[in-house]
Amino acid sequence: DRPNQVWCADITYLPMRRGFLYLVAIMDWHTRKVLAWQISNTLEAGFCVDALNEAIHKFGTPEIMNTDQGSQFTSFAWTD
Repeated sequence: DRPNQVWCADITYLPMRRGFLYLVAIMDWHTRKVLAWQISNTLEAGFCVDALNEAIHKFGTPEIMNTDQGSQFTSFAWTD
């Protein structure tokens, strides 16, 4: 119904000459605005947590956070 009510996060990969980079984006569902993003050369949860913390710092805490059940988003670092 309004901004900051529901956010989502997802990861995609960027093919590079020698492997991949991984991009996580935090987006507000109402405005469709990307609130924060990070790139990593590994799929560890840390870069996802960094993006979430950046979005929370800039925009406050959403009421609902929606993600898939990937290992980054079910890790203790993310859920804590």
